[in-house]
Amino acid sequence: MARRKENLQEVLPGFWQVMRHFGPYLRKRRGLMGGGLAMLFVSMAFRLLEPWPLKFIIDRVILNGPQNRSFWPAFLDGWSSTEQIVAAMVATVLIAVCSASAAYFSNVMFFVMGNQVVIKLRNDLYRHIQGLSLSFHRKSRGGDLIVRVTRDVNLLRDVTSTALLPLLASIVMLALMVAVMFAMQWRLTLVALTVIPLYWIATIRIGRKIRDSARKQRKREGAMASVAAEVLGAIDTVQALSLEGLFTEKFVLQNKSSQKDDLKANRNSARLGRTVDVLLAVSSAFVLGYGAKLAIEQQLSTGDLVVFLIYLRRAFRPAKDFAKYTARMAKATVAGERVLQLLQHEPEVRDRPDAIEAPAFRGDVSLENVHFSYADRHPVLRDVCLNVKPGGKIALVGPSGIGKSTLVGLIIRLYDTTDGRVLIDGRDVRDYTLASLRRQISVVPQDTTLFATSIWENIACGRDDIDAAEMEHATRLANAHDFISALPEGYDTVLGERGVTLSRGQRQRIAIARAAIRKAPLLILDEPMTGLDGASRQSVMEALERLVEDRTTILITHDLHLASRMDEILMLEEGRIGEQGTHDELIRSGGRYAHLFHARLATGAASEDLSRVIS
Repeated sequence: MARRKENLQEVLPGFWQVMRHFGPYLRKRRGLMGGGLAMLFVSMAFRLLEPWPLKFIIDRVILNGPQNRSFWPAFLDGWSSTEQIVAAMVATVLIAVCSASAAYFSNVMFFVMGNQVVIKLRNDLYRHIQGLSLSFHRKSRGGDLIVRVTRDVNLLRDVTSTALLPLLASIVMLALMVAVMFAMQWRLTLVALTVIPLYWIATIRIGRKIRDSARKQRKREGAMASVAAEVLGAIDTVQALSLEGLFTEKFVLQNKSSQKDDLKANRNSARLGRTVDVLLAVSSAFVLGYGAKLAIEQQLSTGDLVVFLIYLRRAFRPAKDFAKYTARMAKATVAGERVLQLLQHEPEVRDRPDAIEAPAFRGDVSLENVHFSYADRHPVLRDVCLNVKPGGKIALVGPSGIGKSTLVGLIIRLYDTTDGRVLIDGRDVRDYTLASLRRQISVVPQDTTLFATSIWENIACGRDDIDAAEMEHATRLANAHDFISALPEGYDTVLGERGVTLSRGQRQRIAIARAAIRKAPLLILDEPMTGLDGASRQSVMEALERLVEDRTTILITHDLHLASRMDEILMLEEGRIGEQGTHDELIRSGGRYAHLFHARLATGAASEDLSRVIS
C-alpha cells in the first residue's frame, strides 16, 4: 500500500502538491474560480443529456417500445412520430448550445484567473530573485533563472488552462456518468469497469517515465539558456578568441539532449494513449456482449444500450485525456518545482523583523572585530577593525582577491558578517532596513553597469522627482554634460545593452553622475580609474575630486599614488589589516606599502601626476 502511494505521487499528486503552494494566489480570486466551476458543472449537466434524444428516437419512434417509459413526460404520448422527431432534433441543438455556452464562460473565467495569478506570481518571483543574496547569484546561472521566470511560470498557466481544467471536467463527467450508468443498470456498469485496474497499472508505470523525461528536459532547457546568455553577454570576447565553434557545439549538444528527452516523453504519452484505446475496446466489447443479452431478455432497451455505449466511451475520456495531457502535466510539475525552489530559497541578507528606517546618516563608519567567510571556504576577513569619521577618506589597498570588495560589501550589506559588527553612526547596519541603508550609500564600481534605456533614466535610477537643473548639475559635476548633449537625442538617447554604445570613460562618468544625484553621505569608489586612457582619466579624476567633497569616502584601488591622497590608508594582508596610517607614516615605517610604492615608482607604473585627485 505504501509503495502504491509513492508511485501515485510521481504522477498527478506531484502536480497537486505544487498547486497547493500557489493556493494563496487562487484564494484571492474566489469569484472567478467559483463562477468558472459553476459554469463547468452546468456544462457537465447538459453534456449528460446529450445522448438522451437519441435514446428517445430509438425507443419511442423507431422501435416504439414500451420499456422505460417512465423516463419520458406523459404528454409526449399524444404526439405524432414527426413531432417527436422534431422535438428530439430541437432538444439536441438546445442541449449543445447550452453546454457550449457554459463551457465558454467557464474557460474564459479560468483563463482570466490564470492570467492574474501568473502576473502576480511572476512579479513576486522576480522581486524575490532580486532580493536573494550575492552568494546565491554567484552560484546560479543567469539563463536558467530567466527560464524559470518566463517559460516555467507560463507553462504553469498554460497547462492549467489546456490540461488541468479539461482533465478536471472529464473526471467530473466520469463520476456523473458512472452514477447514471449505475442507476440504469448496475450489473452492466460493473462489467464496463472491469478494465479499470489494468488502466491504473499502465498509468502508474508509463506516467512515471513521462515525468522523469520532462524533468530532464526542463533542466537541459535551463542549461541551454545559460549557455546562450553567457555567450551573448560576452560576444566580443567570443568573437575575438574565435570561440564560436566551441560554444555552438556545446549548445547543439544541449539542444539534442533536450529534444531526445522531449521525444521520449511524447513516445511514452502516445504509448499510454494507445493502451487506453485498447482497454476501451475491451470494455466496449464486454458491454456490447452482455448488454445485447440483457436487451434480448428485455431487461434493457435498445436505446439504453446505445446510451450506455456512448457513456462508456465518454467515461473513458478522462483516461484518454490523462494520456494526452500527462506529458504536459509532468512538465508543469517540474516547472512548478523549479519555481517553488526559488520562492522557498531564503535570502541570506534580509531585513530583521524589528528593522527600522535609517535616519539621515552623518557618515561615521566603523568595523568592530569583523570576521567573514563564504560558505564552505576559508575566512576572507579576520578581526578587521577600522573607523572613518564623517567626511573622512580612506583607501583600501592590497593584492587582488584579498577581501577589499568584500569589506565594502559588508557596509552595503551585500553580505552579513560571520562575526563582529559593522556600524554606521554608532548603530549596527542590520538594525536598518536594506532599502533605507543602501539609499544613503553611493557606489562608483570598477565596471559600470548601464541599462538599455535612456541616459536620463540610467542616471536617475528610478527617481522621478529630478528636474532638468538637478540633472545638469550632476552631469556637469561628472564632466558628462558636454558629451551627453552632443548625442543626437541628448539625455533621451537610449543606450545599448550594458552601455556598449559608450566608451569606458563615458560610462564611468555616467556612474559618477549617478552617484552625485543620489546625494548620499557615504561614497564607495571601487577601482574607478581602471582601464581609462589619458584623456578619460583626466576627466574622471576631475569629476571624482568634486564628487568626494563633504562625503565619507572609501576607495578601493591598486593605484598607490591615488591612495596617497587619502586621509588614511589600510593595507589588507591575508584578510587582516597589516598596515594602517597616512601615506607619509607608512612610507616612514618602511613596511610592505613603502616597498610596493617605491617599486612602482622605479618601474614607472605609477608615474601619472595624480596630485589633483582627492585632496
